[in-house]
Amino acid sequence: MKNPEISMVIILLGGIKHHHQMHHSLQYIYTASTGINSFPDFVAVGLVDGTEVMYYDSDIRKAIPKQDWMRKVTEDDPQYWDFQSQGLYETQMSFINSIEVAKKRLNQSRGVHIFQNMYGCEIDDEYERVEGWESFGYDGEDFIAFDLKTERWSAPVHQAFITKNKWDYDKMKVAETKNYITQTCPAWLKKYLKYGKNSLVRTDHPSVYFLQKSSSSQVSCHATGFYPSRAEMFWRKDGEEIHEDVNKGEILPNNDGTFQMRVDLDLSSISSDDWMRYECVFQLSGLKEDLVTKLEKEKIRTNKKQCNCSVLLSRKEKCQFVCSKTNTDIELKQYSDLGEIFFRFPLKCIYCFIVLIFLHNNPSKKGIL
Repeated sequence: MKNPEISMVIILLGGIKHHHQMHHSLQYIYTASTGINSFPDFVAVGLVDGTEVMYYDSDIRKAIPKQDWMRKVTEDDPQYWDFQSQGLYETQMSFINSIEVAKKRLNQSRGVHIFQNMYGCEIDDEYERVEGWESFGYDGEDFIAFDLKTERWSAPVHQAFITKNKWDYDKMKVAETKNYITQTCPAWLKKYLKYGKNSLVRTDHPSVYFLQKSSSSQVSCHATGFYPSRAEMFWRKDGEEIHEDVNKGEILPNNDGTFQMRVDLDLSSISSDDWMRYECVFQLSGLKEDLVTKLEKEKIRTNKKQCNCSVLLSRKEKCQFVCSKTNTDIELKQYSDLGEIFFRFPLKCIYCFIVLIFLHNNPSKKGIL
């Protein structure tokens, strides 16, 4: 278990690049929080190809498998889960201490504070190419990330310069981070792929359709039921990819282990006579052919029941949650499985979700956030 030294920190998210060749990934997401009595101080989730395989939190203090095939790990390593639990407990204590350090440095004395870390690796089918990442954040803001190409840490905010210089100077830390990303992580990923090959090494084709709330609203091209999660989706006009008036959503997991995503197109400035010039393109890792769907009025489904739940994020930003109902109580019950919360939504929204829970339980304390 990797147990990183951490000061302050949120996740830096990169776009998903499409390749027809199959790729596999292993990543861990750690989140520590203070100021919320009804929420675990620390939550850790492990994912293989976007599927949750491990869960730990500070209440249970135990790493548990989330897929049946993950239990096979103990056949080769009987102490595997005990080792994971101990390592995550040590990381938990480190993270909680790091929040206190950050609060002192930023002169914070109260309120909800979130400390996050994401790290992992990606390999192709031939195990010839390895990509990896490690990034950190604090209270919904990017803080510092490791650049594998330069073998240095990058700091998007000036508050991180001290940490960046310290970590760049620590050659042992740089070497350990690089070794984990390029050697240890891929080795474990290959083991997990062996254990779960019947579930993980497969390709599920999606259902693709158009959704529109009203005749004047944007059209969503929605793909669901696909696997693996490494996919790309975009709009084309006259055969050329377009970006103007397009809003791309995140890839989200379904309850059956498959995934869904959408990309929206604003039709307000487009004549209905020109609709035939537009098409939605879906690309999935492992598939040689793109799935192309022409925009035709008769293919559009009405989507009036869909809504967005939102909560204020760091005073300025809004974090959107796709939901079926607007009632906060129902929303919180719907995602009572914390492991599901921490990989179902875009990572930068985790901070937002925890704030939502805090405000729900403490409606009189909005002013301290």
